[in-house]
Amino acid sequence: MAAPPHARQPLLAVDDLVVSFRSPLGAYRALNGVSFHIDAGETLAILGESGSGKSVTMRAVMALLPKHSAQIERGTIRYDGEDLSAQPARRTRQLSSTELAMVFQDSLTALNPVVRVGSQIAELFRVRLGTSRREAWARAVAGLDRVGIPNAAQRARDYPHQFSGGMRQRVVIAMALALGPRLLIADEPTTALDVTVQAQIMDLLRDLRRADGMAMILITHDLGVVADIADRVAVMYAGAIVETGPLRTVYDAPAHPYTRGLMNSLPAPDRPGSRLTPIEGMPPSPLQTPTGCPFHPRCPLARDRCRSDRPVLRTVAPGQDAACHYAEEVMTSADIRDPA
Repeated sequence: MAAPPHARQPLLAVDDLVVSFRSPLGAYRALNGVSFHIDAGETLAILGESGSGKSVTMRAVMALLPKHSAQIERGTIRYDGEDLSAQPARRTRQLSSTELAMVFQDSLTALNPVVRVGSQIAELFRVRLGTSRREAWARAVAGLDRVGIPNAAQRARDYPHQFSGGMRQRVVIAMALALGPRLLIADEPTTALDVTVQAQIMDLLRDLRRADGMAMILITHDLGVVADIADRVAVMYAGAIVETGPLRTVYDAPAHPYTRGLMNSLPAPDRPGSRLTPIEGMPPSPLQTPTGCPFHPRCPLARDRCRSDRPVLRTVAPGQDAACHYAEEVMTSADIRDPA
């Protein structure tokens, strides 16, 4: 479905993006008509379970899809008005680091294990900006210091394996921000980190975004992680966005049963010890997507129409869109956990 009209030109706009993969088990669609936008200086959180298409969407934006097995069937990816999807991947790579940057979820594999971290950051300045070796090193050390690496001048000479998971993620963030991108994509940036370190990394990203005035897309399955940092959220399920809107609006009055299910599965701060309510069933296999609404096998509100007609994103409240035939019922229901 095409993205709804937008009053001003967004920094990034993805419209009706369809991505398919070839596998030994057959071809399948990983993304099925994904549309969203993000404005300059805004923070957008993309939420969903593993396999929902969050990371594939961002890899398509960054032109990082495997070229031998993935194909963009249709759709556009516009950055600052320029249609990147109509150009060779090298054009997106030209924008990488200076305009677009990405923090990957596995900091260990994102870094070269046999090169000192300072050298890896300094190389960006030398290759992309033609900076002298001395100045590039100084700027690399300054970048490490900025993200909270203690004794940055000394630690810049260490190798990735000599850092803890949290400190290594800070190194990756320093590298991503080195050339001052206008848009940062953070793909599960707190994966495998303990709760305290997760909070530190999220606080760091929030502070750096504010200081630099950049836009940021946060990919996560954890609704709690983004509660204090995101302006808007987009919820993905089975390769499509099923709800989008201002964070507080979506959290307070979710319009899609899947979003409501995610909210019900969160611990309630005002009810310590209360039972969590998981979403029944499993996400569908991309090789065998259900007819109609892909969520209907798990939905307590599913009816005959849901099994035959796939809902499209539609406006259900100011700034809030949902792909559900019965969104208004979901929004007004106190609890939809029990089947009707």
